[in-house]
Amino acid sequence: MFKFLKKKKTTVVDASKKIPQHVAFICDGNRRWAKEHGLPPLMGHKAGISNFENLVDWFMAHGVSTVTFFIFSTENWDRSKEEVDFLMNLFYTELKKNLKHSIEKNLRYRVIGSRDRLPKKLAKLCDELEEKSAENTSGTVVFALNYGGQDEIINAVNGIIESGEKSITRESFESFLDTGDLLPIDFMVRTSNENRISNFLLWKLAYAELLFVPYHWPELVKSKKHWAEIMEEFAKRNRRFGGGKEKDYSGKKGKSK
Repeated sequence: MFKFLKKKKTTVVDASKKIPQHVAFICDGNRRWAKEHGLPPLMGHKAGISNFENLVDWFMAHGVSTVTFFIFSTENWDRSKEEVDFLMNLFYTELKKNLKHSIEKNLRYRVIGSRDRLPKKLAKLCDELEEKSAENTSGTVVFALNYGGQDEIINAVNGIIESGEKSITRESFESFLDTGDLLPIDFMVRTSNENRISNFLLWKLAYAELLFVPYHWPELVKSKKHWAEIMEEFAKRNRRFGGGKEKDYSGKKGKSK
């Protein structure tokens, strides 16, 4: 007796719905994922950094123009030397792949954060990746590596002082930020049931919608189902930017004038 195979459902996002232009991920829960799967903690990081390119390509194909990943904070240096060394080598391997990806897909790559404490070969590769992809126009991919939002703002203030500026606007201040050339974040997603922003892109998050999900990052990075859920969730959000809904605040029926 023959069994008929069911076709897999294709994950589709309604193109008529609101599309975030900049989606940012706080990639949390790699070690917890590894523990749940009976693996050494470091294998969680390896699982978490896989499939980046496919995730990026999917979001770009669905109208997103910038995707940012928070992969190593300024506070993460407090982890064990074994884990930090493993991560630095992992990032180097991944960025080598990203260099190829940037050429194939015409993507611009940015690596934000201080490079002072990075291994020399990794810092050099960050420079090379940015330089070789700077003119690409099909989208922007950002890695926040040794990044801290407060440090970025302090560095910008010091840059303004050194420049001799006497007065600044919001726009001119932003030009001193490491992320000054990036779009504001529309949607920030954090995995692994962590409900905070952890010093991530404080300036760019000013009016972002936030989403905290229970599953770990290695689950999200490989799941088109989760990617589609993120886009659908954003489409439901009512972004008012402080303007309020259109209604009669006096309590009477009809639209306010």
